[in-house]
Amino acid sequence: MAFKTGVAERDEWSYSPAVGVGPLRFGMTVDEVVEAAEILGQTKVSDCARDHAIFSPTWKVEVHRRGVAPSPPAVTAYVSQVVGLFCIAADAVHGPQVAYDGLPLVGRDLSELESDAIAYAEAMDVHFRYTGYGRDTGQRGNEMILKP
Repeated sequence: MAFKTGVAERDEWSYSPAVGVGPLRFGMTVDEVVEAAEILGQTKVSDCARDHAIFSPTWKVEVHRRGVAPSPPAVTAYVSQVVGLFCIAADAVHGPQVAYDGLPLVGRDLSELESDAIAYAEAMDVHFRYTGYGRDTGQRGNEMILKP
């Protein structure tokens, strides 16, 4: 399903815990991520710096929307040689709309999201964790995790 928000049409992806987001499945290889991401746009694969020798080689796959002027990646995926795809970050403005069990997770007012997520967690008897720090840049961002 796709819908319009502003100028560009955006896809709607669902999040499944321990499974994946949209067409991306945790455990995929770099080639599988690139192939699956083709539905959204063009990909750019780069190596992630290895700060410690104990970590396996890891790649960052940036997916940019087709036909959109230069902009931040719509989706950024991280793939380890050992475990495959382990992290998926959808840009709230340029990326697909992501929902979990009908609960929209991106591109909405943070206070509404937080309120809806807490209500969902209470109604479904799941755990809810929210932090105010982003993982990719080390800058302030947002992360929300719902776990059964």
